[in-house]
Amino acid sequence: MFVFLSVPLKSISVQLQVRDHVASVSSSLQYVNEEEHPLEAVFVFPLPADAIVCHFSARIGEQEIVAEVQDKESARDQYDDAVSSGQQAFLLEESDESSDVFKLSVGCLSPGQNASITIVYVIELSVQADHALRICLPAVLNPRYTPAASASGVPEVSSACVIPYTLSLSVVVRSSDRISRLESSCPLDPLEFLDAQHTHATVNLSAGHRFDKDVELLLYYEKTHQPTAVVETGAAAAQSGSLMGDPALMISLYPEFPAEVMSSLASQGEFVFVVDRSGSMGCKMHHGKDAQKRIESARDTLLLLLLLKSLPMGCYFNIYGFGSHFESFFPQSVVYSEDTMEEALKRVKSMNADMGGTEILQPLNHIYSQPCYPDHPRQLFVFTDGEVWNTKEVLDLVKSHAYSHRCFSFGIGEGVSTALVTGMAREGSGHAQFITGTDRIQPKVMQSLRFALQLAVDNISVDWTVPEGVTVDMLSPPISALFQGQRALIYAQIKGQVKALNGLIISSLQNCCAT
Repeated sequence: MFVFLSVPLKSISVQLQVRDHVASVSSSLQYVNEEEHPLEAVFVFPLPADAIVCHFSARIGEQEIVAEVQDKESARDQYDDAVSSGQQAFLLEESDESSDVFKLSVGCLSPGQNASITIVYVIELSVQADHALRICLPAVLNPRYTPAASASGVPEVSSACVIPYTLSLSVVVRSSDRISRLESSCPLDPLEFLDAQHTHATVNLSAGHRFDKDVELLLYYEKTHQPTAVVETGAAAAQSGSLMGDPALMISLYPEFPAEVMSSLASQGEFVFVVDRSGSMGCKMHHGKDAQKRIESARDTLLLLLLLKSLPMGCYFNIYGFGSHFESFFPQSVVYSEDTMEEALKRVKSMNADMGGTEILQPLNHIYSQPCYPDHPRQLFVFTDGEVWNTKEVLDLVKSHAYSHRCFSFGIGEGVSTALVTGMAREGSGHAQFITGTDRIQPKVMQSLRFALQLAVDNISVDWTVPEGVTVDMLSPPISALFQGQRALIYAQIKGQVKALNGLIISSLQNCCAT
């Protein structure tokens, strides 16, 4: 989870609390200064791009310091002033360029002193093609490629091989649905159910875990597509009518739309595949045994699409490779036929990680400059390890062309930038996938392709039926688009005289149209 930068970190303890489709992650970092002089410890580490940090505190001896949110420049000035005067100070800051990179500074630890840092964040769990909910604790932060001429706000980092501290992890799951099973890429103790209904369970990471790859957990519920609602009552000490005083509600929906609305695009569509061929794609997928290279995984994924003849005959397609420059298989998208598919297959098999740095803006700008084919909606598939320095600029570009295409992104390997991969899919009204091994590649690829071959439902509104005297304020942003069977999470606050929350009728989706 953290990149080692010559700091006195001894251990990390993580407590993971899962409630239906949302997780709260509490990480405690134990520091010890074993030197004979004061030290400043600095860690650069990844957090999931969609994570919301809600707590940051430090404990030294019996004293606990709880952080407050401040303007970044002001917080840095206060931290620098405190450290330069010999005082103890702590600073947690998000990168200006990428929302999944954080830097933690622990200032002025005295010789022999212990410090415990606690960071708590919450995150929605992504749904996989096999309906599992994915939880990932990243072990490494890959270096972000920065051209010499660019000034970047992302701190320089190097990926970790063997991390010299221990990790302990405990997981508690509470659900309104029965828990079927919990799987992991790392060894776990047996899952222990704490109630007869199998809605409450706990599990721990097995002792002796070597933290050299991401810790991935896959949680399966028995009735994944069943609508659920979780209500959190207001805080007793908070004033009624305030944010903390009124009940909050989370609803999980898997809308099913009429077949005539969600009819396939049949032979329509322009499918543009963009493959990262930068030097970093020659690295291993992870540090485990027999790990394949990232470029091999991207190549296998693309071959899978072509070999299964998954694209509809009569559509248009093209394949781009990029690094410090870019190239395409065809001058412009061509009709997908037996001949063009065979030519593409031969060229895909020879693709290597031999094109230099990770400069994705060039191919994207070129693709967006090409006119779209009438009646063939453009679908963009991007395969990358996400090692870019200009994430915000890339996302702004995708967003500015959201009217002309949909973007489906694939993060290849561990340490991938979740900010880039999830951000491109979000801004392009598509879907994001993460591929960290050879398992489960086919269902992930086919799920994204299935989404690309169906019409998207947009112009979505939410209608609430509530008792008299009760109102509902939406807390989550509007749902911009949905695919058939895709999960939607809705957050709201209930206001008014709420006597029986169980009598509340859950929302329905209305005014949807397919485009």
